[in-house]
Amino acid sequence: MLELLCKLCQIPAVSGNEGALRDFIINEIRGFAEYETDQNGNLICFKKGKKPAAKKVMVDAHMDEVGIIASYIGENGLIKFQTVGGIDTAVMLARKVVFENGTVGVVGMKPVHMLSSDEKKTMPRADSLYIDIGATSKAEAEEKVSVGDTAVFYCEPTDMGENLLARGIDDRASVAVLISLLKRDAEYDFYATFTTGEEVGLRGAKTAAFTLSPDAAVILEATTAADLYGVANDKKVCCLGLGPAISFMDRSTLYDRQLFDFANSLPLRHQVKEYVSGGNNAGAVHLSKGGVPTITVSLPTRYIHSPSCVANKRDLSDMFAFSERLIVALASGEAL
Repeated sequence: MLELLCKLCQIPAVSGNEGALRDFIINEIRGFAEYETDQNGNLICFKKGKKPAAKKVMVDAHMDEVGIIASYIGENGLIKFQTVGGIDTAVMLARKVVFENGTVGVVGMKPVHMLSSDEKKTMPRADSLYIDIGATSKAEAEEKVSVGDTAVFYCEPTDMGENLLARGIDDRASVAVLISLLKRDAEYDFYATFTTGEEVGLRGAKTAAFTLSPDAAVILEATTAADLYGVANDKKVCCLGLGPAISFMDRSTLYDRQLFDFANSLPLRHQVKEYVSGGNNAGAVHLSKGGVPTITVSLPTRYIHSPSCVANKRDLSDMFAFSERLIVALASGEAL
């Protein structure tokens, strides 16, 4: 699964441009599950289990990642851009980027030697940044990049002992877990959704949940781990190495209490998120049609929405085991 995650993290899939990743997933699951693609680009799969499910269960992982999109090309060949999803300006400065066609550039800014005293005290405005691809004119730049092209920040997956550093662990870790669940013999039937557009408003999950109308849902995610120097204990959210994190509440969802209590009672390594922050596809899924009891299982990840995310390898394998147990409990009706 770790090898699979490294491959997934090297496939660009900025929100709205998930096609290459979706094709990769299809190649991985072909023969292990039935699948179809809907008009939003979601990949909706059915996994046949050893037993028919008493309850229809939807297990979701979003395919898209944050990134940037070219919005204007200047006469000097420099490219202005907008962010796709929430990206802090600080993590973009002087970063190498790769466009979908392989064109490489760097996020440029005014040199430190030319900054005024006041400018040195503040972060550059995002709209003052640009991408330099080495072009010297608009015509030359347009031979490689068009307005509307997307790019991701470059980062080779790197082994850090107990941890892994890579771009896009949010949410490629969950994609890796869900692919692995589909490849494994399942105790009960369940549905798997690889959804689009989570980073720009939970868009794919909204339509996928409406289509499936599940009795319960498990959202697989990556979440902020702030177990860092100088962060107060009550602000750490969750910690690397303590297992997957389950949520009682975030900014888009108050989680089903029965499911949360059941998940928290499982004798498998896990932790509870101890800070209310962020949101994920649960925000759309739990409100679909007449409502869907929903639980989120997240991989603790440092430096999320940056080019260099860090997650714990054992947490990934524990996330798989925890999710597999939840699917059995939900599909059999044990947890509902």
